[in-house]
Amino acid sequence: MITYQTEGVEMPHIKKREITEWIKTIAESYGKKVGEIAYIFCSDEKILEVNRQYLQHDYYTDIITFDYTEGNRISGDLFISLDTVRTNAEQFKASYDNELHRVIIHGILHLCGIDDKGPGEREIMETAENKALALLKE
Repeated sequence: MITYQTEGVEMPHIKKREITEWIKTIAESYGKKVGEIAYIFCSDEKILEVNRQYLQHDYYTDIITFDYTEGNRISGDLFISLDTVRTNAEQFKASYDNELHRVIIHGILHLCGIDDKGPGEREIMETAENKALALLKE
């Protein structure tokens, strides 16, 4: 089950049913089933608080993924800063919706086992994001 919540921000205009089906399709393409996934849309201030409290990181980010996956069933809490999504969209000259969808699927790809911190991993993640985004537009 996938839930969408907010903390201190308005719910973004997303087609929840369509996004949920898209997430399930992407997870299945990696041999995974969707368990309990909670999206928490929040502000920069909230994501900084979460980053400091749980990860001891003192910086803003677009998404923090807490991974509770067991076996082939992906589960997790995904905090998304809508402020940073908006900033990134402007910086990368992308639409807000496209950037939001990219971040939404970025967390799912992490839960499916794709990392983006090591050498060459960022490119693998970007390729996976682009492939997933192409499926949403169809």
